[in-house]
Amino acid sequence: MRVLVIGNGGREHALCVFISKSPICDKLFCIPGSDVIQEMAQCYKIDPMNNDDILNYCKEHKINFVVVGPELPLSNGIVDRLSEEKITVFGPNKTSSQLESSKIFMKNICKKHNIPTAKYSTFDNEKEALNFLDKVDFPTVIKADGLAAGKGVVIVKSKNEATETIKNIMSKRIFGTSGKKIIIEEFLEGEEISFFALVDTNGFILPLTTAQDHKKIGEGDTGLNTGGMGAYSPVPFIKQSQINDFVTKFVKPIINDLKYNNIFFSGVFYAGLILTKDGPKLLEINVRFGDPEVQAVLPRLKTDLLDLLLASSKGKLDQLKPPGWSNNFCMNVVIASKGYPESYKKNTIINGLNKITTNKSHYIFHSSTKKNEDHWLATGGRVLSISALGSTLKEARNKTYNVINKIDWKNGYFRKDIGWKHLT
Repeated sequence: MRVLVIGNGGREHALCVFISKSPICDKLFCIPGSDVIQEMAQCYKIDPMNNDDILNYCKEHKINFVVVGPELPLSNGIVDRLSEEKITVFGPNKTSSQLESSKIFMKNICKKHNIPTAKYSTFDNEKEALNFLDKVDFPTVIKADGLAAGKGVVIVKSKNEATETIKNIMSKRIFGTSGKKIIIEEFLEGEEISFFALVDTNGFILPLTTAQDHKKIGEGDTGLNTGGMGAYSPVPFIKQSQINDFVTKFVKPIINDLKYNNIFFSGVFYAGLILTKDGPKLLEINVRFGDPEVQAVLPRLKTDLLDLLLASSKGKLDQLKPPGWSNNFCMNVVIASKGYPESYKKNTIINGLNKITTNKSHYIFHSSTKKNEDHWLATGGRVLSISALGSTLKEARNKTYNVINKIDWKNGYFRKDIGWKHLT
């Protein structure tokens, strides 16, 4: 089978690593790919938002199956375009991608079915949003409606901070057109976790696993939001009975609502949940694998990843056995450029990577690097993500940081406390 992965980040590097291990993958391709993905796949520099060019590439290279990594091509309708030409593709179509690309779309479904979530109000007028602040208890949460690379959610502690945030999103457009509409939402307290399931074209739901991301740039979960500074899987205090509960409370009613409206979702259903004193509540839905969560999830997967993705795309998840998982924990730590998520230097030299060999107990995934002769350069904000497995969360942590200590990059920054709430 000839498989194409769309994307070029750490998530797509991980997808390529594990898809390439499948016995049914004869040849792997990637658009646009990266220098590190080039080591296992044929890469081609097509804009992932150019649906026609991707379609032509698939036809020219006789691609059998396409796996879409990032959210932007999904919201741009790449699945619709390829499906029209009978090319099998993993991921939701443009309409069902609104579960992620429009927070308001998702919240309205929750409201209709009494799905537990934070109380909220929506605004497309800045003045009305500012006036509403007089009715708000602080802290409160302000969200850009659309996609914002994991940074479109701001917790504000005062009316002044809220005013500035609303103006930044709606007038200054710091998140672009994603800020045309906003949500002002009740602040919920509790532990946040990520829950992953696969859904197929017939609406069959296959639960996968849990992870816990660390969004804030600073240790102790402080500072600005990022795309994610590290994650681990599974969450040690979540039992199988709770996973079944997540499916019943959150996944099924949303998938059924879409189906009732002739919207057929397939792909990853990634629920961001918060465990409050009143029970779990839904914070957000993503419609693709998380980055860096997937770098902590896939090293634990014993089942052939390509089999799972194909079954989701072809409506055959019910024909598979439940996926097998390692009993080990996996931790992933992101190394970012100093200054991220604000300004940072590009093209700084990373030394030591070539001396580290990856194996089944640890992996180095590249998010934004390029090869320059015999060394690597950092080209973006989140640059590397290091994963390691261990029989305990503490062992996984120690192995991960041991690998990081072998990397010599003076412009790199990483949190030293990933998993801090549950290390024993």
